[in-house]
Amino acid sequence: MTKAEPPLMEDRPARVDVEGPELLAKGFRPYERYRLVLHHDDGTCDAQVRDIVRGGRVVGVLGYDPGRDLVVLIRQFRLTAHLAQGRGELVEIVAGLVEEGEDPEAAAVRECVEETGVEPRLVLPMLTFTPTPGVTDEFALMYLGILDAGALPARAGARHETEMTQPFAVPVDEALAAIAQGRCINGFLIIALQWLALNRAHLPELIAAAERS
Repeated sequence: MTKAEPPLMEDRPARVDVEGPELLAKGFRPYERYRLVLHHDDGTCDAQVRDIVRGGRVVGVLGYDPGRDLVVLIRQFRLTAHLAQGRGELVEIVAGLVEEGEDPEAAAVRECVEETGVEPRLVLPMLTFTPTPGVTDEFALMYLGILDAGALPARAGARHETEMTQPFAVPVDEALAAIAQGRCINGFLIIALQWLALNRAHLPELIAAAERS
């Protein structure tokens, strides 16, 4: 008798019948209700009602200056963080929506220019993830943006979006220590810096390969 293979750790499609959406509210992002029947492997099924915020595709960009070994971050006010923790002036990476018909890499460059005031000379794909799948269908595509930290302005942000950001650069070790000590709570920032820590030794080869392609 052969030993059964362990299940593969991988997301997979669901057997589900979906009805909707019913628009509940339309603000900055649509808020919708869906009715569904979820079929399980044992032959049973569950009827469910789920309300979600439609977020769509977003990009995140961790700025990095390889010559100085600095990460480029921004500080920005977030009402939700203010309400949750009383610390609304968040340290973040560059992030924003991918506009309709826009290439995600082009969106990453655009957002980097808007929020740091500096155009990256190169953007490298890092990883993709769903930030809060229980609440929104937002799907994040993360990039490492190679740029010159010496060119950062004191203020940036898209004025037509009433956005004001404060770009700044810190040594990589200092940034990693900040998240290890719980001094920064933004999820995109934490995920990006953890990716950087895992791939730090290979960054010269990754950057060189991207420059040759």
